Amino acid sequence: MEIIVVLVLIALYFFTSVTIVQQGNVAVITRFGKYVRCMNAGLNFKVPFIDTVYKRISVQNRSAELQFQAITLDQANVDFKTMLLYAVLNQSEEVIQKVAFKFVDQSSFMQALIRTIEGSIRAFVATKKQAEILTLRQEIILHVKDQLDSQLEDWGFHLLDLQLNDITFDTVIMQSMAKVVASNNLKAAAENEGQALFITKTKAAEAEGTAIKISAEAERQAAQLRGQGIALFREEVAKGMAIAAREMETANLEPTFILFSMWTEALKHFAETGKGNTIFLDGTTDNFQRTLRELQATTQNKPKAE
Repeated sequence: MEIIVVLVLIALYFFTSVTIVQQGNVAVITRFGKYVRCMNAGLNFKVPFIDTVYKRISVQNRSAELQFQAITLDQANVDFKTMLLYAVLNQSEEVIQKVAFKFVDQSSFMQALIRTIEGSIRAFVATKKQAEILTLRQEIILHVKDQLDSQLEDWGFHLLDLQLNDITFDTVIMQSMAKVVASNNLKAAAENEGQALFITKTKAAEAEGTAIKISAEAERQAAQLRGQGIALFREEVAKGMAIAAREMETANLEPTFILFSMWTEALKHFAETGKGNTIFLDGTTDNFQRTLRELQATTQNKPKAE
């Protein structure tokens, strides 16, 4: 019987002295209410009935979702939805003691953490107008991190990430903002359409101006060529008449003969190439006499060939 009692006491002593700590946790041991040491993950031993596991602290990452309201400088209500990711700073004995003894329990720590974040965001938002808030998401996060890092470190934690998942305003403000965005879009569309129309008309005017310039240049060149052609034609006619006059003089022929020949050739040409147009020719004696005098003057002024 005594042996059984001894075995039972030994077994009880063994089981009360063994403590198993799960992976990702640290056990805080106190003796008569005073901190003694920390136990890491695995099988650990303590003095039975004297040492007590005061608290088991998770060193894994923790997350929390926050939802609260802030007021801007121009008295607009802004609703925030925030996700917070944090963890124990490290597993050193000093840090574990802070985590274990700074707060009475986990709910007290979470309340202090939430109020700290809310206060930091509200203080920042109170200095900005509602029109600026949506563009300052990253600035708000950086401001909160700067305010929160030192505080969390004093509690034995550090901030891993902070995200502002949603930023919303009152319904009336959201409707007015939507109208402003819609009007700005319409204004931008009208400006773009006006610029496109201006560019189109400018290009059309430039093309028309270029076409007019090209047409004018072509007309100028054509007129120049026509003038040159007429000048060459007259020059060749004058040369031909001069040669004919000299030949008639050499052959002792009357000038009226060549004139009559040219007259008949002209009539023949008009008859062959005419297209129904009416052409008046001066065939009077006075006109023959005038043409003859001009032909004789051309012959007399032209130097004779050697």
